[in-house]
Amino acid sequence: MKRTIQTTRTTMLAATLAGALLGLPQSSFAAPRGAGEPPQAQADSPAAGDAASRLSKKEFRNVKVSVDANGIATMTGTVDLFEYKADADKRVHKAKGVTAVRNDIEVAGPSVPDAQLQAKLVEKLTYDRVGYGNVFDAISVNVQNGAVTLAGHALDYPSKDSALGLVSTFPGVKEVVDNIQVDPASPMDNGIRIAEYRAIYGFPSLNRYAIDPAKTIRISVQNGHVELDGVVDSQADKDTAGIRANGVSGVFSVTNNLQVANQPTEGQRSSNN
Repeated sequence: MKRTIQTTRTTMLAATLAGALLGLPQSSFAAPRGAGEPPQAQADSPAAGDAASRLSKKEFRNVKVSVDANGIATMTGTVDLFEYKADADKRVHKAKGVTAVRNDIEVAGPSVPDAQLQAKLVEKLTYDRVGYGNVFDAISVNVQNGAVTLAGHALDYPSKDSALGLVSTFPGVKEVVDNIQVDPASPMDNGIRIAEYRAIYGFPSLNRYAIDPAKTIRISVQNGHVELDGVVDSQADKDTAGIRANGVSGVFSVTNNLQVANQPTEGQRSSNN
């Protein structure tokens, strides 16, 4: 009799334990993730939903975004212009729960030969912001495999942003690298800029360079140090511009980067540069 009662109790205990185990969530039985294993993408997480909603515009119709457990968003797919790739990056960065963005979007627009693309961009930048002091910008352009690097100097942030915006919206541009330096804003440098402009463009043999933006002598100033950029017609004009620039009061140094037309150059530089 004792053995029967003990067996019954054991059976009841096993049944109770099995029921308790069945009631546990399935995740309780999942194998622990290895230390080096990356977190799984949370496709249905609030962060992923918010990120996807920010890419609901038609420009991003071929773009997909996923967010992993650490809040890292990964964007894949294609867009027509680099501008859209950059815009997608900004939008997803603002999504709630997103801590970082991996931008693997490809620009699938037309492919343009580097030399042709560079020439077009140089021309566009040459006439950008004419009348807004662009004579004080010195922005260079270099293109390799569709990736455009902008460098040199800009008078202010509106000038820099305008150059970046122009390049980002141009068909054929696959990437944009921003190495543009904005010149310091100081009363001393502003005074030197005005004085340099008058000294150079007020000289009879040089004043013709103020007429056509494509043939402008560019003047950039950084803490009293002056740089001259652009293309002039002769070595005499280059030398004269350097002499006139050095004659301005308060200038610490002058770097004369002017190129003489029809002579070999180290690289093509926009006349917005």
